[in-house]
Amino acid sequence: MATLAERCTKMVEDVSPPPGSVPTTSLPLTFFDIQFLGSSPFQRLFFYEFPHPTSYLMQTTLPSLKTSLSLTLQRFFPFAGNLVFPAPPQIPYILYTQGDSVSFFVNESTADFSHLAGDHARHFQEFQLLLPKLLPAIASKTSSGCIQKMPLMAIQVTLFPNQGISIGVGFCHVAGDGRTLAHFMKSWASIQQSQGDLTCLNNPLPDFSSRDLIEDPLGLASLFMKRKWNFEDLSNNPIKKLRITCTIKRSQVELLKDLIKKGCVEDNGSEPVSISTFVVTCAYMWVCLTKLQETTVTQQISSADYSDELSYFLFAVDCRGHLKLPATYFGNCTIARTVAVKRSALIGETGIVVAGKAIGREVMETYKGPLKGAERREIFKSRHPPIMVSASPKFELYKIDFGWGRPRKTEVANIGSLGSLSLFSIAESREEEGSIEFGLALAPHELDIFNSIFHRTY
Repeated sequence: MATLAERCTKMVEDVSPPPGSVPTTSLPLTFFDIQFLGSSPFQRLFFYEFPHPTSYLMQTTLPSLKTSLSLTLQRFFPFAGNLVFPAPPQIPYILYTQGDSVSFFVNESTADFSHLAGDHARHFQEFQLLLPKLLPAIASKTSSGCIQKMPLMAIQVTLFPNQGISIGVGFCHVAGDGRTLAHFMKSWASIQQSQGDLTCLNNPLPDFSSRDLIEDPLGLASLFMKRKWNFEDLSNNPIKKLRITCTIKRSQVELLKDLIKKGCVEDNGSEPVSISTFVVTCAYMWVCLTKLQETTVTQQISSADYSDELSYFLFAVDCRGHLKLPATYFGNCTIARTVAVKRSALIGETGIVVAGKAIGREVMETYKGPLKGAERREIFKSRHPPIMVSASPKFELYKIDFGWGRPRKTEVANIGSLGSLSLFSIAESREEEGSIEFGLALAPHELDIFNSIFHRTY
């Protein structure tokens, strides 16, 4: 009998919303969406313990997963649609046409599930085998000129027989942000658990109507359309990178908060500073990664010149609350904010306090208006790439349960492929409420250095 992997080429399916359930619909892009045109697909992996053989997956789990996915796409229909690029100067838009679908891949792996779902070093390429490939854009001619259509989502289920199962999701970032993906995954899991009974769902419908309420007084859509974004910079050779997960426990989070609060009091600072879990843990990682970058400084650069350079930290602000949009708004609603501090201050004895105060002040500024200064394109004057955080502990991804229990692990899988950024992900810890876990990709020679820095910085 052929294995699942051998049958897989015949089993790749297109999953659509139920026939006739969604009319042909187009969605205009907002400036929040347009800023991600040209960016590489966002990829996330979920690992679940699943001690069942291939036959059980084929006969029981797989059919119900496809059915529940179809019902979920009825609610989140844009993910089944396409990003349409009309002839310039028209702006791209999302179009769902009846019959559009999500590519659904199935695979079988003989790899060690516990290894892949662990926190220790794993090769970047090992994750890529568990992720779907989005189909390329297709060009066609219309009466108004040539257009291109690009699929927005693909999903891959990989079985590790008698060990576990992974769900890999790849989607075009133009379609939505991390909160939108989390809403989609929670809804899919809820429908799967209820065996398709939509009356049992505890997840609200996604909101599409608020898209028309987003105004653009700064003309950001026009500015973003002129930019040439390309985050698919593989100059750092991601295939050779190692993925690790590190955790800051709740007790350590509280110590960091106390440290930064004390630093604010001693400085007699009049500016308000946010001292949240997000702020203090990102401050810690900013310092650690800056110290790691310092170890790669070449001997040709004088230490004085180097320490006077600025280190940049980027984080995304969810603007739903500021714009009075519902939390269920479908699409992108984030804007990047930038903080800059001298490297010498970050690597000094009070580096964590300096980083925490800088991020905390910027967070307070976003409460006044997260779009302030968004029309300016940041110029990073540094020999090293900026450091950026992805995702949020508020997504509560470890609560996504398809009926197999909570995820053993979830990862932002494309970390390490963005050579133009030093990116790490942040999430709530699976093991302890209030703890935070980070995912990052390092070159092999950086691994021991980073571990030493991470465990001795505080």
